[in-house]
Amino acid sequence: MSYTPPVKDMLFLLEHVFGFSHDELDMDTVGAIFDEAGKLASGVLAPLNATGDKHGATLKDGQVTTAAGFKGAYAEYRDGGWNSVPFDPDYGGQGLPWAVAFGIQEMWQSANMSFGLCPLLNQGAVEAILSHGSQDQKDTYLPKLISGEWTGTMNLTEPQAGSDLGLLKCKAAPSGKGTYTISGQKIFITYGEHDLAPNIIHLVLARLPDAPDDVKGISLFIVPKVLEDGKRNAVQCIGLEHKLGIHASPTCTMEFDGATGYLLGEPHQGLKYMFTMMNNARLSVGLQGVAVAERALQQAEAFAAERVQGKDFGSQERVSIDHHPDVQRMLLSMKARVQAGRALTTQAAMALDSGARDMVDFLTPIVKSWCTDMSVEVASTGIQIHGGMGYIEETGAAQYLRDARILPIYEGTNGIQAADLMFRKILRDEAVSAKEYLQSLQSGVHVSHAADFRDVFKLALSTLETLVKAGRKGELRRLGFAAQPLLNGLGTLAGGALLSRSLTPLTRIEDAGFTTGKADVIDFYIKHILPHAAAYLQSAQKN
Repeated sequence: MSYTPPVKDMLFLLEHVFGFSHDELDMDTVGAIFDEAGKLASGVLAPLNATGDKHGATLKDGQVTTAAGFKGAYAEYRDGGWNSVPFDPDYGGQGLPWAVAFGIQEMWQSANMSFGLCPLLNQGAVEAILSHGSQDQKDTYLPKLISGEWTGTMNLTEPQAGSDLGLLKCKAAPSGKGTYTISGQKIFITYGEHDLAPNIIHLVLARLPDAPDDVKGISLFIVPKVLEDGKRNAVQCIGLEHKLGIHASPTCTMEFDGATGYLLGEPHQGLKYMFTMMNNARLSVGLQGVAVAERALQQAEAFAAERVQGKDFGSQERVSIDHHPDVQRMLLSMKARVQAGRALTTQAAMALDSGARDMVDFLTPIVKSWCTDMSVEVASTGIQIHGGMGYIEETGAAQYLRDARILPIYEGTNGIQAADLMFRKILRDEAVSAKEYLQSLQSGVHVSHAADFRDVFKLALSTLETLVKAGRKGELRRLGFAAQPLLNGLGTLAGGALLSRSLTPLTRIEDAGFTTGKADVIDFYIKHILPHAAAYLQSAQKN
């Protein structure tokens, strides 16, 4: 299945909906960057998606061999400078805005999510070292991580702990030489071992001997696969997970057998530092949701245009299934959800660039959860459009659902995202930031949609008031039950409002095919998906 990057929609959002501007980048330059990234995505990465899914990565004697073609593709990606796009120029980065980087990253993830996971994890490692490392650590690791010569990982999860990091047992003992000896086991480590780069920089959560109990006693360590003297460190992959999807991404069990590690930042601050990695990754995982859903949509559209079945209502001639209203409905549902998700992730990227930290914090759990749940639904609808052929692996439709299914789970399950939104974001300031965001959304709604949105915004505000009052009363169980429907309601409302905002600038676009298709998508969302927001919000209010 070929892949066509949705560059027109990306550029439309940046320029016309969110007003992107940059001192050194005009929209023609951004378009040229997207076009070049699209060539690598569609011409190199996308053809490896199905073969990587079929053959996967292999482990032998502690060495992981990636799927055929991945090593060459990574070299082309690295040598093209794509890994350095959003990072600090002081360490070899290009310093491009996140709004541009997100568009490029969507292409990698759409073309080949298993491949795209390697730079995604590397991105988190870069952000952690840049934010919390010493100058010597920054000078040592950042240039090669940013160039892509080395790759990075996050080693958080352990078999007994899962998401409960207070149960971590991995130990770090001072060696007396300014280093630490790291011992323990980590699971679910994406690209923990591979053959794409000569060195892998592991960021590892572990406990010092004098560590306090629970999460307050976690520290973060840099543990290279290869040490500065060229010797192999005492860390290795001892197993690869057999997964539902993302088969070409090696998900490793890592054994640290007295490995040499270097403390990152201050002792016992690992949880805080971890969130630097996690929050960065959570937005990117939401972006993965949009990306996989886009790929599932393109597959379904191509199949529906070619699959001849049934007769046209009027002429009684045999037609392709995209003539049938129910298939048209499903395709519009997929398009509307994908485009709403892309608008949400673009808005989050613009907030990152502008330094609007409160908005980024508020949007992060919504982007991560809503966009990834959306991806599972869209990929499932894609299979439905294929009918029985979608359930057959050879058509490729099933891979997108299998790949998407991990997205609501990793980097903090979507239940954790909902709890984060409720307890850390909304109750913390008694919904002040949430109300400000809703007001900004409502002010951008197209006048023709004002009536469609009025009652939903009113319901959202009253729901927030009800939940804030419940928080004051300490009704934590009620709030816990309300968290997920609240997030879903806010995400559905936000996606619709951002699509509605798109209607005004759409009149300035001369591409008739694009404008007509976009207008149809917006109309479908308002009529068929926006009403779900009210149902979610009512559920949250009644819990």
